[in-house]
Amino acid sequence: MRDLLKPMLLVVVVLLIPILPFLGFGPWFEQFVERQLRQGLPPTVVAAAVVGLLSTDIFLPVPSSVVSTVAGNALGIPAGAAASWLGMTLGASFGFALARAFGRPLALRFAGGNDLARVDRASDRFGPLVVVLARPVPVLAEASVLFLGTTRLAWRPFLLAVILSNLGIAMVYAALGGLVQLPTALVASIALPLAAAAVARCCWPTEKKG
Repeated sequence: MRDLLKPMLLVVVVLLIPILPFLGFGPWFEQFVERQLRQGLPPTVVAAAVVGLLSTDIFLPVPSSVVSTVAGNALGIPAGAAASWLGMTLGASFGFALARAFGRPLALRFAGGNDLARVDRASDRFGPLVVVLARPVPVLAEASVLFLGTTRLAWRPFLLAVILSNLGIAMVYAALGGLVQLPTALVASIALPLAAAAVARCCWPTEKKG
């Protein structure tokens, strides 16, 4: 149990990074972003706003599903998906780079070299799969990127997993915004991440009692 305590503390710290801003002003920020993007702004402004917002999603409570859905409605499916994909990929890459630069020393303080070596081996083997599975899940998507950045997972497998998974997510939400009436699409864009979180919670391994 003592061997697991420090790595578990590291996981808690990583989870708090995206959770605390969301708890602090997440609902207000989500409504603010939605109102701004629905004001009939020029397409270039909307595209720049989408990329800018989603690229900061790793540290701010940006409702990525809502932003991507509005992008599909305002820009059309191809352009909306492209802007969303670019923003999400930049955000994930930025978070991963910061975690690699500054998170590794923190990880070494929380977990000893032997414990971290085991985490590194698991990350090399399962890290890209974790990225793909966590991408649609709020908070877990950002936390998984930050956590994997503290490991020795290489850039190439990380980027491949992020690029492909973000492309699928961006296309789904942009299509939702482009093909479905916007009020209904926005409701769906909020419900889908919640459903993904529920599925992840059900599939997450839990300790069996007694």
